[in-house]
Amino acid sequence: MLYESNSTTTVCGVIKSDSRLLLCLTYLNVNKITSCHEQLNCFEMNVLNVLLKFSVLVCSRSWMSLENGRVALQPPGQPVEGTVLHYSCHAGFLLEGFSISHCTKLGKWDSPKPLCVCEYKKLYIGALFPMSGGWPGGQACLPAAQMALDLVNNRTDILPDYELELIHYDSMCDPGEATKLLYDLLYTEPIKIVLMPGCSSVSTLVAEAARMWNLIVFSYGSSSPALSNRQRFPTFFRTHPSATLHNPTRVRLFQKWGWTKIATIQQTTEVFTSTLDDLEERVKEAGIEISVRQSFLTDPAVAVKNLKRQDARIIVGLFYETEARKVFCEVFKEKLYGKKYVWFLIGWYADNWFKIKDPAINCTVENMTEAVEGHVTTEIVMLNPETVRGASNLTSQEFLAQLMSRLGGKNPEETGGFQEAPLAYDAVWALALALNKTVAPLRAKGWTLEDFNYNNKEITAEIYRALNTSSFEGVSGHVVFDAQGSRMAWTLIEQLQGGSYKKIGYYDSTKGNLSWYGNDKWIGLGPPADQTKVIEEFRYLSQKLFVSVSVFAGLGILLGIVCLSFNIYNSSIRYIQNSQPYLNNMTAVGCVLALAAVFPLGIDGLHVHRSQFPVVCQFRLWLLGLGFSLAYGSMFTKIWWVHTVFTKKDEKKEKRKHLEPWKLYATVAVLLAIDVLSLLIWQIVDPLHITVEKFTKEAPKEDLDVLIQPLLEHCSSEKMNTWLGVVYGYKGLLLLLGIFLAYETKSISTEKINDHRAVGMAIYNVAVLCMITAPVTMILSSQQDASFAFASLAIIFSVYITLVVLFVPKIRRLITRGEWQSEQQDTLKTGSSNNNDEEKSRQLERENRELQKIIQEARAPSLSLHPSLPLLLMCSS
Repeated sequence: MLYESNSTTTVCGVIKSDSRLLLCLTYLNVNKITSCHEQLNCFEMNVLNVLLKFSVLVCSRSWMSLENGRVALQPPGQPVEGTVLHYSCHAGFLLEGFSISHCTKLGKWDSPKPLCVCEYKKLYIGALFPMSGGWPGGQACLPAAQMALDLVNNRTDILPDYELELIHYDSMCDPGEATKLLYDLLYTEPIKIVLMPGCSSVSTLVAEAARMWNLIVFSYGSSSPALSNRQRFPTFFRTHPSATLHNPTRVRLFQKWGWTKIATIQQTTEVFTSTLDDLEERVKEAGIEISVRQSFLTDPAVAVKNLKRQDARIIVGLFYETEARKVFCEVFKEKLYGKKYVWFLIGWYADNWFKIKDPAINCTVENMTEAVEGHVTTEIVMLNPETVRGASNLTSQEFLAQLMSRLGGKNPEETGGFQEAPLAYDAVWALALALNKTVAPLRAKGWTLEDFNYNNKEITAEIYRALNTSSFEGVSGHVVFDAQGSRMAWTLIEQLQGGSYKKIGYYDSTKGNLSWYGNDKWIGLGPPADQTKVIEEFRYLSQKLFVSVSVFAGLGILLGIVCLSFNIYNSSIRYIQNSQPYLNNMTAVGCVLALAAVFPLGIDGLHVHRSQFPVVCQFRLWLLGLGFSLAYGSMFTKIWWVHTVFTKKDEKKEKRKHLEPWKLYATVAVLLAIDVLSLLIWQIVDPLHITVEKFTKEAPKEDLDVLIQPLLEHCSSEKMNTWLGVVYGYKGLLLLLGIFLAYETKSISTEKINDHRAVGMAIYNVAVLCMITAPVTMILSSQQDASFAFASLAIIFSVYITLVVLFVPKIRRLITRGEWQSEQQDTLKTGSSNNNDEEKSRQLERENRELQKIIQEARAPSLSLHPSLPLLLMCSS
């Protein structure tokens, strides 16, 4: 039995040059010859020589098989001397080595065994395609990616020496499951040069971990704005634009439709929270207010009710498709839809998302269809609307046709990720073009792509640079990345009209261009208001009331002028002179001024412009203040003088009975000066200006989406209450003092001021009306008609009563008694009798004082005089 040996062996120097030695099995087994160090005796040498002389050498049979190839043996049979082997490789493999090998007489092939190597070197992409879960985007994105791989691998101008191969798993859009799959991808051969995750939650996990292995992460379905953080995700790229790309479009539409107030409702997840934070910054820059911001985790019922309660009209909704059905079921229940409302939603839901039966909601398809009608969606343009051939030499429509063929006729609306499929397709092309771009720079550095391993930062850096500068036309549009690795793209604007989505425009955020079709439709006459329209409506004084009161005030002014004229004309008559006509003239002038104040009290924004209203306020204040000071001040001076003269001690009475008119005028002047000074200080320190009081909004009777905001103009100042307190306090003390003096002097009679009782009656009426009117008008200040009527009628009644009480009796007396004589005639007739009466009165007073002194000297208690005795004695005299 013969043996083959592949190692070079020498046996005692007998055969030194052969690498293959054919030995006798028995002899070797018995003598166990293993090396030249073992010596053979002469007998053994002879036996060995004989065996070698008559043996047949056979070449190694391992040359007769070839992995990934074929071997032809000629002639058939044992591979002995003269046998020839012909080698060839299968398709896709190249032969390395000689194609023919001969077996020599020494049992040795004359050439090394060749190898069949792959025609292309493989580069592996580790991908996670969610075939199920919250977003089953892999259902359409995986076939699209495989389409792209097939086309790339068949191109001779892209990675000619390489073949891309996809190793993929189902992540179920679950970060927990993705963690396990990521471990398998990283720790299972072969080495992956790039990772391709799908949904945002998985991409966040993969991108954050990938930098530890120097891996580029390229996503086709992640929209989370958080992934734009270059410090956190330094090697992340995506063909799916960031969700924040919707926000410039939304802001542009808000501006187009004239909205300055919006509301938001979001599902509590990172992608929507970060998107809303970005939106908040953008609308703030645009001068738009987010008045209501609601969020929910699983149940949106409370959030929707809050939107309704806070009168939200323009609402941006950020949530996944399953939650969208829950939200709009609540929207239907709360009637938060129709001509008054506009909803902005994400555009990547399935076109029939609101018609899908969902056991989680209790609304019918009809309810849902009614609730969603008219809403606007913003969607990243994922399919190039133009008919152009890009890097893959396919138009977008040709791509869709081939994708539908791969899907086997599945309904696109029921295939997860169908809208994102162009992004997955372009993601593979972006990778292939970037890897192709790195071949030359790496070769210059002595590297090749197949040299990549998880510790090679240089190759990763070259791939990063290539991706960062990518720019090509894909089936999803122009593919280019910003500094954060996010895709820059157009935004498609659609509106649900009659149960189906209609394109109404495009927006290019990079250039700020809005392409508008003008086919937007609204349930009402046009885009609704962003809030209930509030119409400001000023409350004005009733013109009938103003005219009526003005007539009475005018008549009162006429009466005051008549009284003043009468008093001046008859000032030489003694009866008029004894009533202090100059003080009465002041009273009449004060009454006319007070009545004149009624007119500016009734003038409001209906009659004058707002800029002129402070002048009206000044007229009100000064006319009323000066009128009160003159009218009431002159009456107060009279009653004060009477009280002073007739209630003091007897020795002072005599001195004061000689009335000096200038003192009366000086008293009025002091009161008037106090008023003028206080008003001047008020208007210099804190002048009156117009203020507007707002009332509770009112709904009109018509079914209009408006509210009436009643407004009322007031004259006011910064410290109005303080000034009113000072003025009312001072005037109130004068009124109270006037009442007291009038009461004290009601039984006194004097010819020097013969009308003081009438003055006292006027003071009573004025004081009572003023003390009632002042607080009531403050309470009724918000009711313009009532306030004006109360204040103006109080002024009119006070003036009428004052004029009638003071002047009518005088007029009547002069008319009925014919007392039209001059003062000199009256003095000649009555002077002697008056002098006698006065002399008798003075004599009685002297006698009375002498009698009191005698009584005091006698010190007789029993004879003490009663206080009324002098008066009795006077009367008896």
